[in-house]
Amino acid sequence: MTNPSVPPPPSRSPRRASDWLLYVALGLFAIGLLAIVAIFLTPIFSDSDPALWLYLTAMLAPLGFLCAVGFALWSGRRSR
Repeated sequence: MTNPSVPPPPSRSPRRASDWLLYVALGLFAIGLLAIVAIFLTPIFSDSDPALWLYLTAMLAPLGFLCAVGFALWSGRRSR
């Protein structure tokens, strides 16, 4: 027999509006890492230098890292 007055436990915590920053940070970091891998693989598969756009895309990795640090600092605050 169950007790109907006891509410069921919450399945998940409610999503916050700041979660989008984490997804943006992870996406930017992943794209930057893929560009870095492509920079190293380009001379192996062809005899040419990597294109400028690969170097510029690789700069998304530190940008994503900074966004992730910002998300961690922002989400770590205590709510009042």
